[in-house]
Amino acid sequence: MKAERQKAKEPIYIGARIYRASSYGGSHPLAIARVPTVTDLCKAMSWLPQQQYRNSPRAKPSALQAFHTGEYVAALQAAEDNQQVSDDTRTRHGLGTLSNPVHPHMFRRPATSVGGVLFGAALITNGGVAYVPGGGTHHGMPDRANGFCYFNDPVLAILSLRRQGLERIAYVDIDAHHCDGVEAAFHGAEDVRLISVHEEKRWPFTGALADTAGGTAYNLPVPRDLNDTEYDLILDRVILPTVEQFRPDAVVLQCGADALLEDPLARLALSNASHWKTVAALGALCDRFLVLGGGGYNPWSVARCWAGVWATLAGHDIPDELPEEARAVLSPLKWNRKAGFQPPAQWLETLRDPSRHGPVRDDVRSRVRHLTDRLSAE
Repeated sequence: MKAERQKAKEPIYIGARIYRASSYGGSHPLAIARVPTVTDLCKAMSWLPQQQYRNSPRAKPSALQAFHTGEYVAALQAAEDNQQVSDDTRTRHGLGTLSNPVHPHMFRRPATSVGGVLFGAALITNGGVAYVPGGGTHHGMPDRANGFCYFNDPVLAILSLRRQGLERIAYVDIDAHHCDGVEAAFHGAEDVRLISVHEEKRWPFTGALADTAGGTAYNLPVPRDLNDTEYDLILDRVILPTVEQFRPDAVVLQCGADALLEDPLARLALSNASHWKTVAALGALCDRFLVLGGGGYNPWSVARCWAGVWATLAGHDIPDELPEEARAVLSPLKWNRKAGFQPPAQWLETLRDPSRHGPVRDDVRSRVRHLTDRLSAE
């Protein structure tokens, strides 16, 4: 591990083969190719040399129990082994539901995601950048699955960074859905600062503007159709100053792609440039940076966004037009929830979305002002 940490000064990409072989089921929003497509796309762009790629280990039950209960971990293992759950297990642990169904890799896949995130956290201990697109499952609770998330790898990453002696961790979440599991885990924690930008009146219906989680959280619920100009205001006035004032030893970013215009499970209207700008700006504030995936349910928009996240982290220029090798990765994708859907040419020919700028609405300004006033008072 010491040798790995010494090598980690250049950004490290952490993936796993299990994402190619597992699915939540044909009708589930996550029954789409995400991490494998991002990996293949980055390789097709010559952005991912072997020395920057690592295979994710699978987290052991003892590592998972740093946050999750032993009973829950055992129930999830048993559900995978038996491929069924009892009514009591479904009620108590949230397994075997529409959101968190029984499937052949329901323990191994999320345990691998956690293993990759813990590996990334270890790699950046002495400085560096790690990218784990399979991470970001921010809804998981200690004793139950929640919102497509069987485990909560952001929480386990922060706990790991704490154990490694880092005293102040900033967690930034730009997923369209509020990070309820992370907020619950660190309610009142003085050594964690949580900043979440998420769509208002959207599941899980938490993260109100007035909700500070005992002083830990800066929550910014935003109205539907949030545009790039409004997001730029939020980034410049809320996210960056709040992180900078905290002076973190490490920054963890959850960059769910469901805040993009094309996503079917949210109603925000950002371009992927907003994600890339956030990655670049936060990376300049701290020399330990762990970047995770998260939500995102349109296979083309997720792949294009997260490939651009890696390009930003690794210092590669994003071309206006994709080479044929990259188009060949995007063209065969299927969207299981939209049979026969034909993507627009732009989704196959370029990574960069058109700019989605617009007016800044008064209620967005007001919410930003509320948080900047709070920051000034602290």
